[in-house]
Amino acid sequence: MIISQIVSICIGASLGALLRYGLGLSMNSIFPTMPLGTFFANILGGFLMGVFMGLIKGQSFFPDTIKLAIATGFLGSLTTFSTFSAETVTLLTHGQYLWTSIMITSHVAGSIFATFLGLYTIKVLSY
Repeated sequence: MIISQIVSICIGASLGALLRYGLGLSMNSIFPTMPLGTFFANILGGFLMGVFMGLIKGQSFFPDTIKLAIATGFLGSLTTFSTFSAETVTLLTHGQYLWTSIMITSHVAGSIFATFLGLYTIKVLSY
């Protein structure tokens, strides 16, 4: 890995982490049973990944450093499986089985749907 790739990932990761932190600060207190900041970070990240996949599909004008900054850095740090896992375990240890099921389903299905929606958005805008 060359220095420009490392720097690109670090810049993207810093921005993604700051956005995720901001979402947590601004949204987690709204509905403490299901931390909305993590949920929206994962849904937004899924949507943006779909948009990005649609933009770069068949395109060679995106430099590798930009791809790394966006996909690996920004979106990799914005979306967070470790925080989702910790919040899920916390709900389970507090006996919140229904909320645990709702949270798992909404994160996974919502993120996959958002990724498809991002791809579809680019497809529609391309015509």
